[in-house]
Amino acid sequence: MKSTLRQVLAATALGAMAMAPSASADTSVAEAGPVSGPYQYNFSAALIYGALHPDAQAMGVNDWACVPKEGTHPVVLVHGTYANQYNTFARMAPDLKSAGHCVYSFNYGTDGTDAAAQLPGVYGTTGLSDNGDELATFANTVRERTGFDEVDMVGWSQGGTIITDVLKKHGGDGVDDVVTYGATHHGTTLMGLATAARAIGATDLTRAGLGQAAVDQMQGSDYITQLTADGDTVPGVDYTVVATRYDEVTTPYRSTFLEAGPGATVRNITLQDGCSIDVSDHLSMTHSPRLIDITKRALHPEGAGRLRCLPNAPIL
Repeated sequence: MKSTLRQVLAATALGAMAMAPSASADTSVAEAGPVSGPYQYNFSAALIYGALHPDAQAMGVNDWACVPKEGTHPVVLVHGTYANQYNTFARMAPDLKSAGHCVYSFNYGTDGTDAAAQLPGVYGTTGLSDNGDELATFANTVRERTGFDEVDMVGWSQGGTIITDVLKKHGGDGVDDVVTYGATHHGTTLMGLATAARAIGATDLTRAGLGQAAVDQMQGSDYITQLTADGDTVPGVDYTVVATRYDEVTTPYRSTFLEAGPGATVRNITLQDGCSIDVSDHLSMTHSPRLIDITKRALHPEGAGRLRCLPNAPIL
């Protein structure tokens, strides 16, 4: 049981194992200006490129001279567990930039002592509360350097969950729109693997080298229980929440959806509604043309924009 759990979680749990090298998770990431990698059409290509070009970041991110189009805010992009800023946003970031948005990203959760964190380019393995604090610091840097009072936040998998962490700790001031994809907002069963993990003791996940992030994101964990204790949302924020029916990591897939509380708006969207040929799974969804269009529409000041319906294959 322990061997099976370790293998499956390490391969698919809560994000993608990427092969790009370490970089500091603090604001010096943006200052250092890693080399921009090429535009990628799918996650697999981004993963491979990251292995061969370990310093890559997505095209168009962290351009501090960027001026966003009228009515928009700087956009902070937040990767998932075991992933990094390049393989997550290699397609989306340049598409958003070409649409007139200014985009910023960084790698968080880089100081873990677990085995997973020692792999080059594998980030977000540490506890979600600390990861949320890193995100809050980076978002403050973006606001200060761009001169904007508010930013928009876009997060995949754990990235969406720690956006909620930031909002719960600091409130909705300073954040306008939030877009999440396959986020573990209410924890995940990992198709029942979390139940199996609990049966053998959740700390086995950390002993297996998978990091505190894996424990925190299990359905019913202390972290998830505390995060959702007073509802899903905070006042003053517009949420767009996207799920894919083929999500094998955030399960059941509808658990990513949020319920709007006072003063918040929530749009829960299933990626396949109106586009059955998009069979994106958890890993490939950030490279879905339809998902990118949903994001552009969510960030548009009037919610306008086309929605393409094109094939996007799963990774697993």
